[in-house]
Amino acid sequence: MTTVQASTLGLKTVLLLQGLSQERLEILAAQCNWRRVEPGQVIVARNSPDRDVHFVVSGRVRVTSFSAGGKQVTFRDEEAGEMFGDLAAIDAKPRSADVLALDSVLVASLSPEHFRDLIAAEPLVRERVLQRLAGLVRLLSERVIELSTLGVQNRIHAELLRLARTSGQGGNRIRIDPAPKHADIASQVSTYREQVTREFSALTKQGLLEKDGTGIVLTDVERLERIVTEVRLEA
Repeated sequence: MTTVQASTLGLKTVLLLQGLSQERLEILAAQCNWRRVEPGQVIVARNSPDRDVHFVVSGRVRVTSFSAGGKQVTFRDEEAGEMFGDLAAIDAKPRSADVLALDSVLVASLSPEHFRDLIAAEPLVRERVLQRLAGLVRLLSERVIELSTLGVQNRIHAELLRLARTSGQGGNRIRIDPAPKHADIASQVSTYREQVTREFSALTKQGLLEKDGTGIVLTDVERLERIVTEVRLEA
């Protein structure tokens, strides 16, 4: 990790902080610890005593955890403009997951004391924090239901649909770029890379998935949604 200079311009890219005054951003920029993290490095370790909130100014990170046997379980990826670490800052308990840099990441870290001061002083930030926490609960609830009711094949389908929704595209034909790695999908849905590879091949034979350069295309999103919905109704 390399220390870098504070930047109010960088904080303007953080969704939580958008709309704040220039004065507030300058204060936050000075309060943050700014670092450049290289791909593959651990930014936050599970059960560590660190309580800072981390803003992803550029790059991508993965919130994940490893079982005692070494199996990786991925909770979510955070893009530039997002944040992580707010749970520990709020409840003062140890970290619940590891956070890894997926590529070169610029992160601005704010102490829990300054984070709570920010929430108290800025109603807009407070509202966004509440919405974020509600969103995390909904996401985790959805994943628990999927793990409890869907087979591996349909969990892979559901994850592809989730990636399609977050791509920002509309319509029945959606391109996901870059194509997700099979190992990453496996860690998201609690299976093995080989199972994901087999299911991708099956979807390709069914005409529901195509390779397209560095990406993949879901050719009939509505049909894939119907498949997952029917299985959920039967569960």
